[in-house]
Amino acid sequence: MDTNKASAKDFFLHLGAMVGLYTVAVSFINLLFKVINKAFPEVGASVYGWGAGSEISLPVATLIVFFPIFVFLSRMVHKIYIENPAKKDLAIRKWLTYITLFVAGIALAGDLVTVLYKFLDGQDLTAAFFLKALTVLLVAGIVFWFYIQDIRDKVSASSRKIWSMGVGIIILVAIILGFSVLGSPQSQRLIRYDNQKVTDLQNIQYQVISYWQMNGKLPTSLSDMSAAQPYNIIPKDPQSQTTYEYQKTDVMDFNLCAEFNKENMTNNLYYGDGMVRVGIKGNIIQNDNWNHPAGRACFSRVIDPVAFPTQVRG
Repeated sequence: MDTNKASAKDFFLHLGAMVGLYTVAVSFINLLFKVINKAFPEVGASVYGWGAGSEISLPVATLIVFFPIFVFLSRMVHKIYIENPAKKDLAIRKWLTYITLFVAGIALAGDLVTVLYKFLDGQDLTAAFFLKALTVLLVAGIVFWFYIQDIRDKVSASSRKIWSMGVGIIILVAIILGFSVLGSPQSQRLIRYDNQKVTDLQNIQYQVISYWQMNGKLPTSLSDMSAAQPYNIIPKDPQSQTTYEYQKTDVMDFNLCAEFNKENMTNNLYYGDGMVRVGIKGNIIQNDNWNHPAGRACFSRVIDPVAFPTQVRG
């Protein structure tokens, strides 16, 4: 049996180690980018949306699962080399290593080109941009340097252990930093509750508008609207399981209220007096302000009869 020939085990161990490397590197960069975006928001960046606090959940979960897998597979591969040094010349190893070097080299070059372009183009070189560029530069540079040394057989067994421990510590620090900036899992759970409440209030707002269009008037209460539109389900507060507060304040004016866990002032498409005229452009409701403080918050709405004409004829 030719021990220098790649077996199925050799192929999948090498492939798995490289997939683990790419997954860990991308997740690490993704995590740091989200931390940077939160700590240094760029001027003019789109901030409309909810759930910033839960954005680190996926990269953190990926790092927790894939980094140990990557370390384990890498050690298995290294064990093969110890048992049979001739397998260091396997084609699969060379191909995957040089592909990794190529990807890392492209990332390094692209990063430097972007920095130089922004400088020559006179664009603002913000702290967020510099930190993101530095993140890509360091990650790609470390990967490139390590695998250059590895392909030259200059990485000893003790050095591999030190590298594994060092990278593990860096990842752990990044995860702790992410939670310190974006909040603990419990804090993110509260944010997800708030996100759902905003979604529910939007749902109720659409149902109120639909009621107005069909009846030519606003409902006096949510129960009236539910009775008139039994096919529509009025959502309840997911945290307290209580009914949301609805107030008819005028012929075409109404308020929607809810209790929120945390302040969120980034859900804004309108910076006015707080009285939002609900109009429509295309299929998108305009001036839909959902900024809210922590605690009880009410959202004032005035239906635009031109945008949402009633079907009732007087």
